[in-house]
Amino acid sequence: MAIKSRHCCTCTSFIFLLLPLLLQFYSAKSDLQLNYYARSCPNAEEIIKQQVIKLYNKHGNTAVSWVRNLFHDCIVKSCDASLLLETVNGIESEQKSDRSFGMRNFKYVKTIKEALEAECPMTVSCADIVSLSARDGIVLLGGPRIEMKTGRKDSKGSYLWEVENSIPNHNDSIKSVLSRFQSIGIDAQGTVALLGAHSVGRVHCVNLVHRLYPTVDPTLDPDYAKYLKMRCPSPDPNPEAVLYSRNDRETPMIIDNMYYKNLLKHKGLLMIDQQLTSDPTTSTFVEKMAADNGYFHDQFARAVMLLSENNPLTGDEGEIRKDCRYVNTH
Repeated sequence: MAIKSRHCCTCTSFIFLLLPLLLQFYSAKSDLQLNYYARSCPNAEEIIKQQVIKLYNKHGNTAVSWVRNLFHDCIVKSCDASLLLETVNGIESEQKSDRSFGMRNFKYVKTIKEALEAECPMTVSCADIVSLSARDGIVLLGGPRIEMKTGRKDSKGSYLWEVENSIPNHNDSIKSVLSRFQSIGIDAQGTVALLGAHSVGRVHCVNLVHRLYPTVDPTLDPDYAKYLKMRCPSPDPNPEAVLYSRNDRETPMIIDNMYYKNLLKHKGLLMIDQQLTSDPTTSTFVEKMAADNGYFHDQFARAVMLLSENNPLTGDEGEIRKDCRYVNTH
């Protein structure tokens, strides 16, 4: 009885030690709410939406950039706009990482922020701009409308040193990718859905050639491999040259299930894409999403919402930056 009692006390002590951490985790998420700016800046979400639409009409690829920004910002520690910080005053930008290769259109975040500052100075966070611009960009790309909460604060620093370990590499094993997403609360089904964002945008040849040279990856469709070799004729492409292939040749600017249909035809661009069909943990979801675009959109919306709520800074943990590129100087 004494041994059982001692074990019970240890267990209870552990729960009490764990409780503050769990409360902190859930309180941060609960501080986010729908229409957070309803009183402080009632037009905030509409201003972001209209700016996203204007930018899309001028530069269609901005919508893809907003989706990629959300992923790169939120998976690295927190959804806190740390990605947007430039290298200055001791801060090392996350944009310097190899994982950020090919990212662009950061300058247009400033356009959105300036429109908000004109209406409601120092009110809407850059972190919420990242999330809401992705939400509105997804709609413009034919994806689902996502009810997204707001109230995030901006970080006071960057996490360049954490980027490599946080953002999966295109050559990583599916096991390690699933593990990474699981660590932020996204299950295998959600991970497969999130990778469906690869249905839009493009992949630079630098990230493709290892599947083409010196020999073609046997998991690639031979005719597709010939096309890719036309797009990427050199085994050692210049990273500065804009040599790329579209992720999806049929519907290159629509977030749809064509991505999964292509995977089943062995037309996945990246190693991580094609591995989805060979791993039993993910292959069933690939088949279901290839067969049902509505199911894919439902799971994509769920996964994006979870990603957008990863460990947000709230209250005094962060700040509202005046310029998304720099922390405030007090």
